[in-house]
Amino acid sequence: MSSPSSAGESWSTASSIISAGFARSSSMMGSIRSYGLTSLANVRVNKEALRLKLLMPQHIRLAMADSIKNKDVDAGDRHFQLLTSETITSPENPMVVFVNSRSGGRQGPELKERLLELLSEEQILDLQEMSPNDFVRYGLGCLEKHANNGDVCAKEIREKIRVVVAGGDGTVGWVLGCLGELHNTGREPVPPAAIIPLGTGNDLARSFGWVSSIPFSWKSLSKRILHRAANGPICRLDSWQVKLEMPASKAVDLPHTLKNIEVPEVEQNFEFDDEAPVNLKCYEGVFYNYFSIGMDAQVAYGFHSLRNEKPHLAQGPLSNKIIYSTYGCSQGWFLTPCASDPSLRGLKNIVRIHIQKVNSTEWVQVPIPKSVRAIVALNLHNYGSGRNPWGKLRHEYLEKKGFVEANVDDGLLEIFGLKQGWHASFVMADLISAKHIAQATSIRMELRGGEWKESFMQMDGEPWKQTLSKKHSTVVEIKRMPYQSVMISGE
Repeated sequence: MSSPSSAGESWSTASSIISAGFARSSSMMGSIRSYGLTSLANVRVNKEALRLKLLMPQHIRLAMADSIKNKDVDAGDRHFQLLTSETITSPENPMVVFVNSRSGGRQGPELKERLLELLSEEQILDLQEMSPNDFVRYGLGCLEKHANNGDVCAKEIREKIRVVVAGGDGTVGWVLGCLGELHNTGREPVPPAAIIPLGTGNDLARSFGWVSSIPFSWKSLSKRILHRAANGPICRLDSWQVKLEMPASKAVDLPHTLKNIEVPEVEQNFEFDDEAPVNLKCYEGVFYNYFSIGMDAQVAYGFHSLRNEKPHLAQGPLSNKIIYSTYGCSQGWFLTPCASDPSLRGLKNIVRIHIQKVNSTEWVQVPIPKSVRAIVALNLHNYGSGRNPWGKLRHEYLEKKGFVEANVDDGLLEIFGLKQGWHASFVMADLISAKHIAQATSIRMELRGGEWKESFMQMDGEPWKQTLSKKHSTVVEIKRMPYQSVMISGE
């Protein structure tokens, strides 16, 4: 039997442990709220109960995995053939998680280990090993085949399945684009998507109420996010198609999001055009957040090139932002040493913009302020790690400009300009709004080189250097896709 003194010491020790536990819990809840996780802060999730809701029956997940691996919807048939007559029920919230282990600070492998506590290995798909298009074509194709053959469990899983994308905005857009193919082939329903942000900006995640970034010291956070992904309400996101047309003689290293297509019949009757080039190259892609031309894309291009050359510098979102800011300060974005240098002039010298407004098929040219050095067509409320450059505009100002309140599903893009680095810094600090140019349902931009030999463009964080011609225009045309992407709200 313990002595009174030892008992007192034990009680003191226990009290310290309990107090420390409450302090850690309180600290974690405070941190969760500070990262924009108010909706998750007070949610208690039982791990085993959640696992039962998410975990697919073994024969189905193995069949889907074999179909994806072999790129053949029939490759998983043997798993269904081994079934007994026992009835197998589908889970309440079947789920698949895509993980990009190269996004942001390359923290994907650690996240995968935590997800294995809640999901089977087959339900966690590494985007470094397979494409989301393979999941759409062969994984979902396997489910659809057996659902059509009368398998009730496969049918229910196909109807209820949700996906979670762990990566940056570019990764999320990649997955959404592949899921969008289901619309084109009449294979609805399209699985809705939630987001675990692993990138630098994570503006898509912010726009739909998910976390701004992942603090990886929280073991319970992935559990809370999957719980929310399984139960969150469905919302919509406009998708925008970009067509890029250029003279065939100009070689350009484009991001993977832009695919080569046959040259369509595109109008060549705007201000810059005198005669169309004989040979053209045409590329097509989809974006969800923004498309931009100019100095912001140039800084992004330099940052991405530096990170690819020296991957050890990319240790997380914070270090990425520091490097990005430092790189931006070293460019002419902030300091203009020679006003006569044509590479430092405004975009008005090389770009013409025409737009279509709501309920109109007429193309109208919009003026570009001569001081603008970056032009952005924005779909979300968030840009540049959670900033709102368009701003929350007063009703009187909206009426005066002929604008409407911006939303992610309104069929409109907000077009604004940034003058230089100092102006952009004040905009990013939410001290002022960007230079409002227009709202549009469609946009057509023509670029002509002149003294400029190149410009820079980016689409949802994927930048490239665009070679320009003195004689022929490079044309960018943006139109809304006929379908919207299906998202899960984290709020």
